[in-house]
Amino acid sequence: MTMKTLLAMIAAAVAAACGPLLAAAAPSYDRDVVPILRTYCAGCHNDRDREGELSVERFATLRRGGAESGDPVKPGDAAASVMMRRIASTAGDHMPPDDEPQPSAAEVAVLAAWIAAGATGPEHDDSILRTLSVPKLPPHVGPKPVTAAAVSPDGARMAVARGRTVEIVDIVAAAGVGPAPPVLLALADLPGKVMAVHYSPDGRRLVVAGGVPGLVGTAQLRDAATGAVEREFGGHRDLLHDAELSPDGRLLATAGYDRSVKLWNVADGSLVRSIDVHNGAVFDLAWHPSGRLLASASADETVKLWRTSDGVRLDTLKEPQAEVFAVAFTPDGRHVLAAGRDKRIHLWRLESLDAPGANPALHARFAHESPVVAIGLSADGRHLLTAADDRSLKCWSLPGLVLEHEHARQPDLVAALVPRGAGGMVVGRMDGSLAVEAIAVDPPAAAIAAAPASGPPAAAATPAAPAAAVEQAEREPDDVAAAAQTLSLPAAVKGSIGRPGDVDCFRFAARAGERLVLEVNAARSKSKLDSRIEVLDAAGVAVEQVVLQATRDSWFTFRGKDSNQSDDFRLQNWREMELDEYLYAGGEVVKLWHYPRGPDSGFIVYPGEGGRHTFFGTTPVTHALGEPAWIVEPLPPGSRPAPNGLPVFRLTYENDDEPTRRFGTDSQLLFTPPADGEYVVRVSDVRGFGAAAGAAEFAYTLHVRPPAPSFAVSVGGKDPKVSPGSGREIVFTAERHEGFTGPIRIAVENLPAGFTFHGPLEIEAGQRKALGVLSAAADAPAPDAAASGAVKVTAVAVVDGREVAKEIGTLGELKLAEKPKVTVAILPGPDASAVRQVPGEPLTLLVRPGSTIAARVKAERHDFANRIEVGNADAGRNLPHGVYVDNIGLNGLLIVEGQTEREFFITASPVAKPGRRLFFLKAGPDGGQCSTPVMIEVLPPDTVAGK
Repeated sequence: MTMKTLLAMIAAAVAAACGPLLAAAAPSYDRDVVPILRTYCAGCHNDRDREGELSVERFATLRRGGAESGDPVKPGDAAASVMMRRIASTAGDHMPPDDEPQPSAAEVAVLAAWIAAGATGPEHDDSILRTLSVPKLPPHVGPKPVTAAAVSPDGARMAVARGRTVEIVDIVAAAGVGPAPPVLLALADLPGKVMAVHYSPDGRRLVVAGGVPGLVGTAQLRDAATGAVEREFGGHRDLLHDAELSPDGRLLATAGYDRSVKLWNVADGSLVRSIDVHNGAVFDLAWHPSGRLLASASADETVKLWRTSDGVRLDTLKEPQAEVFAVAFTPDGRHVLAAGRDKRIHLWRLESLDAPGANPALHARFAHESPVVAIGLSADGRHLLTAADDRSLKCWSLPGLVLEHEHARQPDLVAALVPRGAGGMVVGRMDGSLAVEAIAVDPPAAAIAAAPASGPPAAAATPAAPAAAVEQAEREPDDVAAAAQTLSLPAAVKGSIGRPGDVDCFRFAARAGERLVLEVNAARSKSKLDSRIEVLDAAGVAVEQVVLQATRDSWFTFRGKDSNQSDDFRLQNWREMELDEYLYAGGEVVKLWHYPRGPDSGFIVYPGEGGRHTFFGTTPVTHALGEPAWIVEPLPPGSRPAPNGLPVFRLTYENDDEPTRRFGTDSQLLFTPPADGEYVVRVSDVRGFGAAAGAAEFAYTLHVRPPAPSFAVSVGGKDPKVSPGSGREIVFTAERHEGFTGPIRIAVENLPAGFTFHGPLEIEAGQRKALGVLSAAADAPAPDAAASGAVKVTAVAVVDGREVAKEIGTLGELKLAEKPKVTVAILPGPDASAVRQVPGEPLTLLVRPGSTIAARVKAERHDFANRIEVGNADAGRNLPHGVYVDNIGLNGLLIVEGQTEREFFITASPVAKPGRRLFFLKAGPDGGQCSTPVMIEVLPPDTVAGK
């Protein structure tokens, strides 16, 4: 189509459409043209988003035109106007774009008639985005929805926002909120829907925030007694979701759907600064109690922390996985809380109010089955109420975020949760109702610890001299509970799975809490049986062992897992997970043991090497890529946990393979009877295999007896060759049996002259290894065979209240090696408060759970010029469980060529337990030269390092 033809078409259309319009009256800019510009043009061409440098927001900017086209309007000549040419064009310059709504023929005619009549402008050239034409609807019948609420600091009054009005009510005279508290004052002259209302700290003023969606956001400061407007704050181009006064009342923070956070000077109404870095609407603001920090919660799935003195962003909290609707600081100022569309409550510990830095995430509690829409902190800061889109309301402890009470389902969506002193929480709902919910705390349904992979809890008392097992032979038929063969405990039954699908049942009596071991010996005796054992009650019903409530959801990423792998557990949402938490997947339960160490790694699960151990009698299985997994909390059998939108798994007493892998495919189950009575143990082949009746190839021996907790310790690194003036690593590995989980002390005595073993050394409770350093003085003489043979290694532990000492032997043949090519040493970092140095004692580094300290490693290059590798995920030898060398990157802890020193960082996770422990570094070159150990002391969580 030629331009001549196009212009002819425009002229014909204008003549046909404008004739009747011009015969009546010329279109008005305000009445007729503005609605068209606002609907089809202003979204892209406004003062903020000037596509093509064109803004139609004001008449003057419209006539100024764009960078290339100039004035789009030629008064008196619609066909020659760029605006009309673009609307009529069928080429790439057509406006509005083809994928956007298009004006109707009648609307095009209005524009053409307005131009043809001279394109007269408005009397007052205001932004066309300050007004909005909306249809008139009949008034709402009944109470208007509560959109926001605030209680005065003295607890006597409450401001209740209901759409475009605010009511000041006397909640003291009403003896509570009640269905209709007395209204003292009603504010109806508000510039739009009210989304937030807050009292000033002294209670004398009221902040009201809201506006008109898509048009304008406004906050007003009003006299709380009279309702008179003292000051108004605009500057926002869309609805405000919040406006909050600083604790000293001098600053006002406003934010809303236009993604902007603005700080205003209350005294004169001037804009202090505008912060425009959020990529989504800002739904909530919170001031730190000190007034030095402001938090903003956004649809961009983040919470951002701002230093209010200069607007510098101190941190972006990225853990939320969807829009964040609410944010708050705890009253003590030590934690940040947030919640929103991802159905979780997030809690971070606040590390710094002044400098940019990371604030560690402590919890990401899956709280509701639908998005969390409101949160409220109790006046004492000890409890948190959360309301969700499904009308559920729950109370949580702070800072632990333990569910304390599930309130009755609310009659409608909760829009406001406001503390009322010690009188509970005021709840405002979308049906217009108000109520006070008491802070209710149910008796705790205590979580239970899993029986350790190696057995039941070590505290279980067992006879010092257990009775001899009564040996019996299996008697058929015994394939159902009713026909079970009766055993006298302790028992040893010799039986056989005589045909495919056969099962054998045995009945025994037990008392509540009297722990027992049920164990099958088959594969160890060369039987073909792959055993499975289950515990039933007297009626043949499986006995529940534990209830696992999922608290976070996840799935396997990057690759699946075989049934042996203990490392590289890559999981979605891994940042929400913590060490020592249980992970449930495909019927298997494992424990998270070590964090991912960089971008190309995953969790290591217990015990950190070899085949992974399982818990609650579950069996390791293969997991596929994308398979769902959950962090679970163990609860006592019979528990009925409050729904949170995630599954509940009920595990019965059963076992396929012994959880520590010591017995191959043989089964071992640790059973704690829930009540006095008779129980049945059922033995079968997990595959359903069997042989002809009486065939020995599927034979087994079943043991039912009390547990016998014990341990064994082996030594790795025997026959060490130690360089003079340096050290070598010695590894002590514990094997824990049938419930022993306590610490094990290691003593190395009678060393040759010039040799030192650095102690004390202990295998931590529940852990498997301790690493020590055997060093030789620079002038140490070479030991002979007699000196090596005199070395004595002992492991000592308390088992069932009795001290047990076990002789481990020697360290083998000790030899002096050549002089070291490189040695390393640990030095303190720059923070003196994290260091304690006492003459005659090892250097001590101080760290508290959830924090990071710096130290240095220094190398002496005696005859080595290449790079010195000092470990990757295993850097920091013998650190306490939950303490690790952090920020190692892809190359690990490394001293590059030409350098002799570097800084490194030690982080203590929140699960790290207070205590002292020696640790060291091991250099990769020259056979693994070890530094002299230094002490790391984990302080109690509330202790300040250096004090």
